[in-house]
Amino acid sequence: MSPIEIGIIGLLVLFGLFTIGVPISAAMALVGFAGLWYLISKDAAIIKMGLTPFEVVCNWDLATLPLFILLAHVVFASGFSGDLYNLASKWVGHLPGGIAMATIGVCAGFSAVSASAVACAATMGMVAMPEMRKYNYDPALATGCIAAGGTIDVLIPPSGPFIIYGILTGTSIGRLFIAGIVPGIIQAIFYIIIIYIRCKRNPNLGPAGPKYSLKEKVAAFGSCGEIIGLILLVLGGLMVGWFTPTEAGAVGAFGAIVFTIFRRRLNWEKFKSALINTLLTSGMIYGILIGAFIFKYFMAVSTIPFGLIDFVSGLRLPPLAVIGCIIALYMILGTFMEEASMMVLTIPILFPLVVGLGFDPIWFGILTTRMQQIAMISPPVGITMFVIQGISKEPITTVYRGVIPFLLCDLVHVALVVFVPAISLFLPNIMMQ
Repeated sequence: MSPIEIGIIGLLVLFGLFTIGVPISAAMALVGFAGLWYLISKDAAIIKMGLTPFEVVCNWDLATLPLFILLAHVVFASGFSGDLYNLASKWVGHLPGGIAMATIGVCAGFSAVSASAVACAATMGMVAMPEMRKYNYDPALATGCIAAGGTIDVLIPPSGPFIIYGILTGTSIGRLFIAGIVPGIIQAIFYIIIIYIRCKRNPNLGPAGPKYSLKEKVAAFGSCGEIIGLILLVLGGLMVGWFTPTEAGAVGAFGAIVFTIFRRRLNWEKFKSALINTLLTSGMIYGILIGAFIFKYFMAVSTIPFGLIDFVSGLRLPPLAVIGCIIALYMILGTFMEEASMMVLTIPILFPLVVGLGFDPIWFGILTTRMQQIAMISPPVGITMFVIQGISKEPITTVYRGVIPFLLCDLVHVALVVFVPAISLFLPNIMMQ
C-alpha cells in the first residue's frame, strides 16, 4: 500500500478509537507510533516515541500555558470574578437584558486572565446564573449567553488554543495573542447587540435590573482595581513588547498571587487547590500535544498534506472557495467532536495547504480558533453547553435553544474575519514590527 493509503487507514482507525472512548492523547500517539513503524521502521517509531515527550515538555514557548492557567485559577479561587461581575452589572444591569450584557462584558474582561473557555464559562455560570434567575430572565437566554460568553476566552489573550496552534505550526504566539484582541472585542459587541435587540423587542426575556447611582458605580471599581490593573499590565506589556508571552504569563501569575495575598483573599487551601487544578489541566494539555506531535510526524511521512495540496491545486478552486470548504468541515466536525481534538487532528493536514495557497498563518490561526469557539456551542456535543447545563440544571434542550441566536452572530463574525483579514492582522503588524 502507498503511504497515502496508510495515512487514510490511520485516520479511520483514529476516528474509531475516538468513538469507543479512547483518550485523544493515547489514540493519536498509538496511531502515530504504529504508522511510523509501518512506513519507516520500528527503531524510528521508538525514537520518536521517546524524544517527543521530552521535546514538548522542554519547549520554552509552551511554558506560557501553565503560567496563564495558574493565573486564572488563582483569580478564580480568590473570588475576583464575582467583583468583576458586580462592577459590570451596576453599570449596565438597569438596561433591558442588562445583566446578560454584563455577563458578556465580564467574560470578555476575564478572558484576559484566563486561558480556558470552559473555566471562564463555568465561573461565570456560578456567578451570573443566580443573578439572572433573581430577575426572572428567560432560562434559554441566561444559559445561552453564559455558554457563548465563555467562548470569547478563546480569542482574547491569553488563549490556550493559540498556544497550541503556535506550537503545532511554528507561528509566533505573541503575534497570535495580539491578533485575537480586535476579533474578540468585536465578537463580544455582536453578542451584546443581539441581547439588546432581543430584550428590547421582548422585555420578558431579560427584565431590567435596579439602577445605581454614579457614586455606587464608581465605588464598584474599588473591589477589583487590582485585577483590572493586572489585565492592562499583561495585555499592554505584550502589545508594546515589554514581555514575551511566557514572561507575560509569569508576571500575571506572580501579580495575581501577590495582590490576592495582600487583599487576604488567598489562603493556603485555596492556593493549593489552584496549584492542583493547574497541574491537572496542564498535564492534560501536554498529553494531548505529545500525542498530536507523534501523529503529526506520521501525517508528514504519509504525505497526505502534500497530496491534499496537489489535489486542491488540480481542482483550480479559488482560494476563498477552499477556505469555505475548510469552514464547512469545521462546522461538521464541531457537531460531534470537541475543539482540542479538531485542532490537533486538522492543523497538521490543513496548515500546509492554507499556507501553500498564500494565506497568512496568523489569519488562519484566528479563523481556526474562531471555528473551535463555534464548535464549543454547537449541538449536540458542544462541551461548554454541557458545563452550563450541569451548573444551571436546566434541560440541555433549553441551552441548545439559548445558543442559537449567538451562533447566528458567530456566522456573521466568521464572514467578517474571512473577508476583512485586516481585522486580525493590522494590530500585530502595527504593534510587533
